[in-house]
Amino acid sequence: MELHGKNLIGWTKSALGGHSIRGYDPKAGHDLGPAYAEATAEEIHWAGELAAGAFTEYRTATAEQVAAFLEAIATNILDLGDGLIERASQESGLPKDRITGERGRTVGQLRMFAALVLEGSWVDARIDPALPDRKPLPRPDLRRMLIPIGPVAIWGASNFPLAFSVAGGDTASAFAARNPVVFKAHPAHPGASEMVGRAIVEAARACGFPEGTFSLLHGAKPETSLALVRHPAIQAGAFTGSLRAGRALFDAASQRTAPIPFYAEMGSVNPVFVLPGALKEGGETIAQGLKNSVTLGVGQFCTNPGVVAGLRGDGLDLMITKLRSLVEAEPPGTMLYPGILRAYQAGVGQRRELPGVRSTSASQATSEEHTEAGAVVFETDAESFQKHEILRQELFGPSTVVVSAGTPTELEEIARNMEGSLTATVHATAEDLSEYRGLISLLATKVGRLLFNGYPTGVEVSPAMNHGGPYPATADPKFTSVGTAAICRFVRPICYQNAPPEVLPPELLDGNPLGIWRMFDGTLGKA
Repeated sequence: MELHGKNLIGWTKSALGGHSIRGYDPKAGHDLGPAYAEATAEEIHWAGELAAGAFTEYRTATAEQVAAFLEAIATNILDLGDGLIERASQESGLPKDRITGERGRTVGQLRMFAALVLEGSWVDARIDPALPDRKPLPRPDLRRMLIPIGPVAIWGASNFPLAFSVAGGDTASAFAARNPVVFKAHPAHPGASEMVGRAIVEAARACGFPEGTFSLLHGAKPETSLALVRHPAIQAGAFTGSLRAGRALFDAASQRTAPIPFYAEMGSVNPVFVLPGALKEGGETIAQGLKNSVTLGVGQFCTNPGVVAGLRGDGLDLMITKLRSLVEAEPPGTMLYPGILRAYQAGVGQRRELPGVRSTSASQATSEEHTEAGAVVFETDAESFQKHEILRQELFGPSTVVVSAGTPTELEEIARNMEGSLTATVHATAEDLSEYRGLISLLATKVGRLLFNGYPTGVEVSPAMNHGGPYPATADPKFTSVGTAAICRFVRPICYQNAPPEVLPPELLDGNPLGIWRMFDGTLGKA
């Protein structure tokens, strides 16, 4: 596919701006063509207005039409073939096998939401029929369901050029809920974004949906993103990235004349607690698993285990010694782009200067052009960990902090003082689980996913998955960005009272013509 280097405003390829950005090949150390014009204020307004117009029609699409659209996007992405794999790998430095797997996840998410739409029960229909003879007051006929919220603005993530990008889970769930999408591509992979964006546009046109159902904007300046989140047509936003950028967009969304929900995934340290029995039974095996998790993808996962805590003693010492040797033997890996490498190097340097903190001497970048970084393990005690706030903050890259606690109470204090995270992990025997019930209960208040005897990297895409957590992991801990429940971010409830059948959507009609699960007069069923 020949790349045009333009924004996709509905059906139109547009490049009104003078400032441009380019992709970058971190393995080869050079820019990639073509140059992409940064979206102007005019183009952002144009995309927003088209989305507002498209919403009027798209919101009434049938389940069959929406599912066909999602399936068509999946097919078009597969039809891009090796060209998409090659470009996404070039722009991210990620191996082609990883990108191929990510494409499979992207296609799988689209088809998962297509199936969800066809099944239909996600609308959470609830019907309380009228009780005209009820005393002292009659009950009106009440019928409630979830409906689309309106055009959604979505920002791509740097570390997943396909699965958390143009046709990723955010876009798939927004489309499934019958909302148009205005997507702001991540500047690290504009070429792959254009390819997938054009696949979506082609699917929308083939399925007969209106212009503005989807638009793709390019840009690196904060002003571009702020203008998008402030556009009056945008009714919700979804973002995956840094705390600073996510918080700025969240604040802008909240300060609008009519505030909108903004779902930001921003930062997570994903603590791992290794309890005494587990250390005694398999400390070296745990060390191997930790090394694999910390260095997976050069540490560029939102679920990277950034803190490991255990009770001081021979078991923890043995685990640390093994982890240290494994990490020091790990070769440097290519990070996504130079800015991420610079931030990682700066964070490593800051932590190495802290009193009471020791670190491994893993090799760092051979050159910034090639964005290579080595893994690092920091070691400290509970007192120093509590003293230095920076140790409790995410460092995006292949590093972790191992904390030695003197007592179970100190271990629990470490958990209590942690900020919200996407995950927490506990390695424990049956006896540990019984003895440390308080710690486990405390961790459940801090995270969106609690793992046992495993490692946090690797997020299953399934209906039961929760990928969210208390601030700063996300801006709203009630929601997930992975799994079918992600659709709940982009809907709102409406209740019809004493409505004639002519104005009711089919999900709320007597007789249940769609055959979906509904709550009828307090009982869940298909009656």
